[in-house]
Amino acid sequence: MKIKKLPANFFISGFLIIIAFIALLPLLMAFINSFKTNQELLINVMSWPEKFSFENYLHTIDKMHYGRSFTNTAILALFSIFFIVLFSSLAGWRLCRTKTKLSRFLLRLFIFSMLIPFSSIMIPLYRVSLVLNIKNSLIGLSFIYAGLGVSMAIFLYHGFVKGIPIEMEEAAAIDGGSLIQIFFRIVFPMLKPITATIIITNVLWVWNDFLLPLIIVSDNKKYTLLLSTNTLFGQYSSDWTAILGALILAAFPVIVFYIIFQKQILKGITDGAIKG
Repeated sequence: MKIKKLPANFFISGFLIIIAFIALLPLLMAFINSFKTNQELLINVMSWPEKFSFENYLHTIDKMHYGRSFTNTAILALFSIFFIVLFSSLAGWRLCRTKTKLSRFLLRLFIFSMLIPFSSIMIPLYRVSLVLNIKNSLIGLSFIYAGLGVSMAIFLYHGFVKGIPIEMEEAAAIDGGSLIQIFFRIVFPMLKPITATIIITNVLWVWNDFLLPLIIVSDNKKYTLLLSTNTLFGQYSSDWTAILGALILAAFPVIVFYIIFQKQILKGITDGAIKG
């Protein structure tokens, strides 16, 4: 049996390696070309740079105000994830434990909202940001991200809470614990796997999102990394080596973040699927 499986395993492994190479090729080419001069880049995209120099990156860091843009993106991601986890974990828990028609209707409503394309709410969302006076506000933008992200998070939390024995909560209630104490001392610690998944996937979403900050943020001092990268594109000409360097610098932190926490992502998704 093992001998028969060897060719199949070899074929599957080879196929997956090819797919991974194709997926990573654009990032690899961007990284290699970011060390070239503009002249080298225009002559041959597929060649190696004549000299690996970090001058392009130093120029890019200064031109895109990398430190300020990185701080803005980190603040936006931090507050967005905090609001998403806080609101969706509480909502998912109560919707799961409350067996009423209203709770089932609200859950279906949240699920239905995931089907609405973002392009259909762009203009109303912009008008709402003006009315609420949160345009050019990173905290205000984080609330918008929370509003867009809680639906999926509530769905995941709802499925995960089903696997938690309700008797633990009932025992805590008998001992005099309030709903808030029961949630934060008993329920929330047991939501750690799915919380890790929600945090990581939403960090990747917020960090890599370009369209929503483009709509809400117009003050260049509040620009995220991708918005700062966009400023390198000129109307008549573009500094392509700086652009490629900016894209690598913008993607590097989140790639490292994903590599570190990829086990938690897989564990959270698996546990959520089994318990849900």
